[in-house]
Order: sequence, then C-alpha cells, then structure tokens
Amino acid sequence: MGGMVYDLREVRRARYAVAAVFAVHGAVTGSFATRVPWIADHAGVSAGQLGLALAFPALGASLAMPLAGSISHRFGARNALRGLIALWTLALTLPSLAPNLLTLCLALFTYGATAGMADVAMNALGVEVETRLGRSIMSSLHGMWSVGALVGSAAGTLAAHLGSDARLHHAFAAAILTVLGVLACRWVLDLQPAEDEEPPPRFALPPKSALLIGAVGFCAVFAEGASLDWSAVYLRDQLETSAGLAAACTTGFTLTMAIARLVGDRVVDRYGAVRTVRFSGVLATLGGLLIVVSDRPAAAMAGFALLGLGIAVVVPLCFAAAGRSGPNPSLAIAGVATITYTSGLIAPSAIGGIAQATSLMVSFCLVTLLASGIAVFAKVLRAGDRDRPKVSRPDAAVPDPRH
Repeated sequence: MGGMVYDLREVRRARYAVAAVFAVHGAVTGSFATRVPWIADHAGVSAGQLGLALAFPALGASLAMPLAGSISHRFGARNALRGLIALWTLALTLPSLAPNLLTLCLALFTYGATAGMADVAMNALGVEVETRLGRSIMSSLHGMWSVGALVGSAAGTLAAHLGSDARLHHAFAAAILTVLGVLACRWVLDLQPAEDEEPPPRFALPPKSALLIGAVGFCAVFAEGASLDWSAVYLRDQLETSAGLAAACTTGFTLTMAIARLVGDRVVDRYGAVRTVRFSGVLATLGGLLIVVSDRPAAAMAGFALLGLGIAVVVPLCFAAAGRSGPNPSLAIAGVATITYTSGLIAPSAIGGIAQATSLMVSFCLVTLLASGIAVFAKVLRAGDRDRPKVSRPDAAVPDPRH
C-alpha cells in the first residue's frame, strides 16, 4: 500500500489527524471503564459473571484484528479508518443497553472487535506517517491515546458522580466522539493498494518477527495491567496505607506513563528504538525491585513511577517495529496487537492467582522478571531503527520509501 507522493505539510497534517484519532480511541475506553459498575447493575450480573463478560472484549479484538488489513486493502486506508473508528465509537453505546449476561457478552464482544480493528488501522497509518516524516512519532501517538483515556475517564467519573444514566451518558459521548473521529480522518493519509498488490489474507498467522516483537510487548503490557489493577491494592494490603494514598499511586502511575509517551519520541530519535527499549527495561526492572523490597509507601510509589516510566514507550515502539518488519505491515501489527491484548487480559487474573497462593510481593517479583525481559530482548525491535527518509523543506515531496 502506498506509492503516492505527499508534501511535508500534508504529512504533518496527517500526523495531527492520526493523533486526534488516537485520542478519540482512548476516550472511548475511558468513558466505558468508569461506568462498568452501572453496566453490571443494569445487567444484573454478579462479580464472577462480570469477570466472565469482561473477557469478551479481548476475545472479540483478537478474532477481528486480522481483518483490518483486508478492510484497508479493499477500501483504502483513509476510508477504512473512518469506518472502523465510527463503528468503535458507536459500539460504546452497546454495553449499557444490555439487560442480561448473554446480551452483555455479545455487546462486549462487538465492542472489542471494533476496538481491535480500529486499533490496527490507526497504528498502521501512524507507522506510515512516521516513516515519511523520518522521525519517531509512535510514542506521542500512544501518549495522545492516554490523554484521551484520561479525558474520557474524567467525564465518566463526573457523570457517575452526578448519578446519570449510563445509556444517556454513552449515547452523548458516542455522538461527540463519532463526529470528532470521522472529521479527523479527513486529513489522514489516503493510502491505496497498488494495482498489482495482492489482498492480505483474512486470517493468517503473524510472521515470526512479529511474534518476537509481540513477546517484548507482552512483557510491557503485563507490567502495565498488573500495576493499573493491583498497585492500589498493593499499597493498601501490603503496606497498610490509606485508600486515598493507594488510589493516588495508581493515578501517578498512569500520569507517568502518559507524560513519558508524550516526550518519548525525542529520546527514540536520539538513541534509536533498541537502545531506548533496553534502557526502558532497566528502569522498569529497577522500579519492580524497588516495589518488592520497599517497606514504606513513598518508596513503593517511586517504584511504580519508575515502572511506568520504563514501560511507557515499549508498546508504541513494538508497533513501529512490527510495521517495518516485513512486507505486510497490517498483519504484523495485528499479530503484535493480539499478543498485547492477550497479555492485558491475563495479567490481572494471573497477579491475583499468584497473590492468593503466595503474596502480592511474589506477584510483583514476576512483574519484575518480565520487565527484565524487555531489556534482554530489546534487540528484536531493530526493525524500528531502519533508516527513514529525512525531509527538511516544507514543500518537499515525501514519497513512499518502499517504492
């Protein structure tokens, strides 16, 4: 896909457009997460049934992600992203309408499927823009996703505090986010398949390179999921802090990740993907060690901050490396996304299971071990360090570097 020539102004405009799409995608996630208790009450499901239902978004995403490449090939990258982001934003309305467990599972399956396809499409376009600009942007794109998630969460928290009906809240949010997402897609790159380009298979195993890159992403997302869901519990139960201080630890971890992603591209441009990820893995490992050896809340919170700082740019760089690791970027990105989604699904339950059998400290020893794997296997992201064209003049033409 590609072959078109763009001037630098168009590529820069496409960068901001894709960043807006990332923010919209994150805002949907944040809007949903804050209303899960209302959705569970409305559907009349128990805690165990809710846990079962919440596995369906990852299942839907994993099955649907490989379809994104075929959709982009058939409709073109811009039209595909426009349609997929609209389906994703509109899918926000479905879970709150579910009256029982069965319909909630179906709604969450659809919600996850649309999320996964839009995720692959926007990351593929992000890699294309990054390649044409000749500098790293994937970290800041994922930072915009985090900003969108924070905004969506803040709005959802306010709606919940006011006691609003989640069906009305999500209908209103979906309408606004659909308009914003569709408008932003007007300025993304309008990539079309070459005349002799074969359509990608609807379902296929990802290339070996994507599996190795995905393994690094797995380690990072496992640490992220464990920290988001268990950091507050760790401080409250392991270090006997107040509920407010425990919650502040989770908020601090999230903010650390968002800030690191927004500024991470400068580090990547200067040191390259492999060295950045290797150093990130070292920071994350030190953070994990600080968590498990600390007997004071302040030290543990510093450990979670270091852990967040260390893993922040790893997943964006995994997507960037996957997009340049072979002839089929969408398939490689879908493979990495599937692995990371799976990691995010199993991390919270794995941490809980280990904690029940031993202790939370032992659970975070596993997190620390996986974080060290990021540093050890960082070299598999060397595809992200391939030479990219440098363009300095505002009116310079930026061709597809693969043609």
